Amino acid sequence: MSEFQPKILGFLCNWCSYAGADLAGVSRIQYRPNIRVIRVMCSGRVDPVFIINAFLRKIDGVMVLGCHFGDCHYLNGNYNAEKRILAARKLLSLTEIEKDRLYLDWVSAAEGERFANLVNTFTERIKNLGEIKINDGTKEMLLAVKDVLEGERFRHLTGVEYQVTEKENVYGEKIPVEDFEKKLEQILYEEYIKARILRLLQNNELTIPQIAQKLNTALDFAFKCVCSLQENNIVEMKGIRNGYPIYSANKY
Repeated sequence: MSEFQPKILGFLCNWCSYAGADLAGVSRIQYRPNIRVIRVMCSGRVDPVFIINAFLRKIDGVMVLGCHFGDCHYLNGNYNAEKRILAARKLLSLTEIEKDRLYLDWVSAAEGERFANLVNTFTERIKNLGEIKINDGTKEMLLAVKDVLEGERFRHLTGVEYQVTEKENVYGEKIPVEDFEKKLEQILYEEYIKARILRLLQNNELTIPQIAQKLNTALDFAFKCVCSLQENNIVEMKGIRNGYPIYSANKY
């Protein structure tokens, strides 16, 4: 049996990490050939949805490499990339896909050897994790993560995080990073469960206990999420079954 060779996708910023990769090439620095590179103008332009699409297409690992902090060609692009990618890793941890399949780091134009070392190390990590496995259940989880990443709430919170934690909000207050991250984690989990519920109810009529059991979540939390979806006219109550209200997704 041939040795497993991971399929790795790399998003590299034009100004630093891509130039670092180019330097590794012209300097004849050897690194594993498993990576396929997409050049982007800034790491901040890497939409986490691209990453989920890669996993859905059975890419085994994804690297996002940008400029070091303070060196971004667009000032804050790499800070914004960090907030979004780390939040995406938190969402991945809720699925059956290992969050370590997504890697974020920084490489300057002068760091050809560092680029090669990062690729080699990440390739070995993915080899140890093994080939990505996408079954029907995993696919539904990833699609729910994708729904969250495409949602307004995710984009707003990760878009303002750098401003409100490193500078100040509209009230002139600076929010501690730990407080913001804790709240963000709670919100991400809630949005993920809501996305899972909505997908469950697309073709099914289910009660709250059935939903909670399928998603392995607390009954009261499942009820809270369904109520939120109902308030926004996304799901509706269809009747009563065994003493419990049953819900389905609204058709548009």
